[in-house]
Amino acid sequence: MERMTADRVSDPLIGQLLDGRYLVGPRVARGGMATVYQATDTRLDRTVAVKVMHAGLGDDDEFARRFRREAQAAARLAHHNVVAVFDQGDHDGTLFLVMEYVPGITLRDLIRSEAPMSPVRALTVIEPVLSALGAAHRAGMIHRDVKPENVLLADDGRVKVADFGLARAVNSESQNTSTGVLIGTVSYLSPELVVDGRADARSDVYAAGVLIYEMLTGQKPHQADSPIQVAYLHVHENIPPPSRLMPSLPPYVDALVARATARDTALRPADATVLLHQLRRVRHALEHGVADDPELTADLAPAIGRDPFEDTDGQLPRAIIDLSLEGAGGSPGGNGTDDVYDQEREPTSTLPRPPLGVAARAGAGGGSARTLARPSAVQPLPPRPRATKRRPLLLVMLLVTALLVGLGGWYFGFARYTTTPGVINMTRAAAKVEVVRSGLAFDVTGTGYSETVARGSVLRTDPAPGSRISKDGTVHTVISRGPERHAVPTVDGRTLDDAQAMLQDSHLSFGRAIEKYSDTVKKGLVIKASPGVGTDLRRDAAVDLTVSKGQKPIEVPDFTGKDADEAQTALDSLGLEVDTTSRYDDDVAKGMVIAQDPSDGTLFKGDTVELTVSKGPELVEVPRVVAMGLGAATEKLEAAGFKVTSKESGAYLGLHFVLRSDPSSGSLAPKGSTITLYLV
Repeated sequence: MERMTADRVSDPLIGQLLDGRYLVGPRVARGGMATVYQATDTRLDRTVAVKVMHAGLGDDDEFARRFRREAQAAARLAHHNVVAVFDQGDHDGTLFLVMEYVPGITLRDLIRSEAPMSPVRALTVIEPVLSALGAAHRAGMIHRDVKPENVLLADDGRVKVADFGLARAVNSESQNTSTGVLIGTVSYLSPELVVDGRADARSDVYAAGVLIYEMLTGQKPHQADSPIQVAYLHVHENIPPPSRLMPSLPPYVDALVARATARDTALRPADATVLLHQLRRVRHALEHGVADDPELTADLAPAIGRDPFEDTDGQLPRAIIDLSLEGAGGSPGGNGTDDVYDQEREPTSTLPRPPLGVAARAGAGGGSARTLARPSAVQPLPPRPRATKRRPLLLVMLLVTALLVGLGGWYFGFARYTTTPGVINMTRAAAKVEVVRSGLAFDVTGTGYSETVARGSVLRTDPAPGSRISKDGTVHTVISRGPERHAVPTVDGRTLDDAQAMLQDSHLSFGRAIEKYSDTVKKGLVIKASPGVGTDLRRDAAVDLTVSKGQKPIEVPDFTGKDADEAQTALDSLGLEVDTTSRYDDDVAKGMVIAQDPSDGTLFKGDTVELTVSKGPELVEVPRVVAMGLGAATEKLEAAGFKVTSKESGAYLGLHFVLRSDPSSGSLAPKGSTITLYLV
């Protein structure tokens, strides 16, 4: 209760009822343009996800219109790998979209915990993503923001693509470049989107290719200190082959990534369906253990052609320049206070974009805009005028000077220097021997983690291998500590806040909270961590926490009037204790429940249910009244608790003495039942 109150203070939307229907619950995620909440559809009694546009964006008519079109565009896209859109609304100026709630993790979480993945695993995960994008492309839609955060991996194994709200139908309106915005996440933007904002199905294909690379290697292909540098690399450099980091990958896997991420759109698959077909060929080869398939590699590898963006002369659109000036992205709705660009958590950005025709050269003029340009080509020197007179003395002096300069240059440029030996991946002892053998000093300056260099081996050197170094210089080395792993701390029995703090202190990240009833762990405390306590994980790997909801309430069934043995068995199976008392009852048959306390409501495991069970009517022995007068016999039977009636027997003489009784004397009969006397 205290946590919910705190959440409401920090986020006023939590607890609100949007449109009189959607009760907003905990926040699930926050992006560049919207925040997603778990909510309850009170009308249909189901859990949904509600995406709410950030304050301020709704004031922009163009953004508001685009947001309202999300439901119409995405609702038309019915596919089992696409997050379904249910509703759209406007609650007192707050624009929101109601979508299918998919409990699980994102592809980002999977990459953090599993990458680098085996190629079969990576292609299996991306296949349903391409299936969803292919369905969208066939419907004339593009996603425009394909990234790991928008791929949801449900607990039941389903894979779904989310946030088609940024997709726009491919029609005359979407081809119009006057919209003035560039939407996307820099690390996954295709070159053509960066340069002039044009997007089609092949832009989604490019982003999907980047996802494949990231799953195969555990890294983004282009990494830099600012978005402008990342964007520049996408425009002017090919995505490197993943085998550069993972040498065991077959050549046809490199070819698949190269085809999907070709900078020239003409060399890229036309849409996600085409890429899906190519991916299945590659996966088939992998599953059959094919180490190399030259024909498949040749089919997939894009042709080498001219740089499609060489005429941009290194200039990028002002939209990207502005992005670099904003540090961490400064996404609309954010606080804009981050000073460091975090490529791991870069948001979807909505940025101003220049119109077509000038985009490729935006920022080339003056002003405060900064550009990242290629180093300009060295200009040739103008030809010197031909001398009209030869001067031998001057020529000799020049030759002597040139000789002296050459000797000096040789000495200072070569004779004093040697080449740094390559000792990376060598053990510390072997590296020292190699360095000393080269006439250099060996020094260890520190240690560092590495996924690829074994513990105790050289991770890197300064100067780098092959670099020039003074013959009496020192090679400074950093020794690998092996893969960076951190053990999951003992969070069992801690509060969720304390457990999250412990994960942070252990250099791990919090994944999600899974609520579960527990008979032994108090409500609000952590039951277990997944992966389990003590498991060694990569830095910042996500850890899920199972949190107790307390004891599970048990609905108490009513067994009044039912068989007591069946009631006992049912209540035992529910974990409830049963306290049974018995009594005679003239109206309730023996063995049936006369009363139950409580007879409804809820209890918890171990609580007691009291049952009153019928013993049936009380049985009494019929007194002997044979040969007694009617009056005396009646009095005796009534004293025993019976009712009496009399009849004349077949030998009736009018004496009014009892000949026999029914039931007979000495037998047992229910107390209060009627005894018939036969008279003579």
